[in-house]
Amino acid sequence: MEHNERERVIENTLSQIERQYGKGSIMKLGQDDISLNIGFIPTGSIELDSALGIGGIPRGRVTEIFGPEASGKTTLALHIIANAQKEGGTVAFIDAEHALDPIYARALGVNTEELLLSQPDNGEQAMDICEILLKSGALDAIVIDSVAALVPKAELEGEMEDVHVGLQARLMSKALRKITGVVNKTKTAVIFINQLREKIGVMFGNPETTPGGRALKYYASVRLDIRRIDNLKEGTEVIGSRTRVRVVKNKVAPPFKSAEFDIMYGRGISKEGSLLDVGADNGIIVKSGSWYSYKEERIGQGRENAKMFIMQNRDIALKIENEIKEKLGLKKSGEIKKEVYQEGSITEGGNPLAGAQVSGANNTKDVLLPKKDIIQASSAMQNTVLKNKDNLKKVPGKQKNSRKPLSSADKLISDELGEFELD
Repeated sequence: MEHNERERVIENTLSQIERQYGKGSIMKLGQDDISLNIGFIPTGSIELDSALGIGGIPRGRVTEIFGPEASGKTTLALHIIANAQKEGGTVAFIDAEHALDPIYARALGVNTEELLLSQPDNGEQAMDICEILLKSGALDAIVIDSVAALVPKAELEGEMEDVHVGLQARLMSKALRKITGVVNKTKTAVIFINQLREKIGVMFGNPETTPGGRALKYYASVRLDIRRIDNLKEGTEVIGSRTRVRVVKNKVAPPFKSAEFDIMYGRGISKEGSLLDVGADNGIIVKSGSWYSYKEERIGQGRENAKMFIMQNRDIALKIENEIKEKLGLKKSGEIKKEVYQEGSITEGGNPLAGAQVSGANNTKDVLLPKKDIIQASSAMQNTVLKNKDNLKKVPGKQKNSRKPLSSADKLISDELGEFELD
């Protein structure tokens, strides 16, 4: 087959695929309207941002944060939420553990007035809510806390003595199969927090494992192992913890890097401590004995005094941060912007899923919500709230092959809205 004829056949084939599955369903990787740069959300620790390789956790990918109890998993996730909100983004927190402290979240910089909160009844409901939020295309990040608390409905409805094998693993495997493609198309960062369990009878090797089966290990682009390695004391009083995060899996940059930072009780990750440590490691801040200096000016004797100086002098802190980011090849403050979808490229009409076939849907238009329609599920005793629900119209009669909004036992929103479609 000659070159020109081959090009013509390929062009006709691509046109046929786009007619059948929608514009943007297939394209050349190198064409101009495809962004090869992976967006990110900063973590709150500049050292961890550097260890991740791109400046934070990746957008459009699944991230898993796991570690022992009281190691800082939720604290790290709340800092990511705060940073996403500072960039003008909308974030949802699916609190399967029913343990989110709004006062602590506010102390870490989270705008709790704008944070979407869901406290689902069971694991299926949690993942259904996550899927609907993703398909709205309007969220920057979704945090699920935690995988271990996603209890399958069959287990909840059974007796305590009932033995269920692999229910949670099957739940996670099915959910991740359904949402992974949508996560990438909407450029939403999905963060799963996970706990640790012990393998019974292991004599050699690491006995630790994470609940929820193996699926999350495969689908996650980034896996972070977070551990508390030391206590920070002021005299005899413990005021915080020294924390180490190891990037055990990374599909967007070289893996197996680690970062250490301070988590101060009541204040979260110490940004000043990270600037001080990374600045000293890269020669931007000079340490001579117990004194720290920046541009030949002494900023404090002892680490805590130097941290206090940086905290009180925000202009100097910003200069140090930008110098560090320039040296490490990270984006400077003010350069990070939310990725904007361009009409006519891989998306249409501003909806990143328009024209794309979503796994599990017979008709994509029947399941996609407008961007402004975001679900907020408050507590297990409250009904799930659908904002701006007037934009959804009731469809009389039973729809063939229609998709239920939620599959929870209580049918939280199906009775309220019925089957729906886009205007």
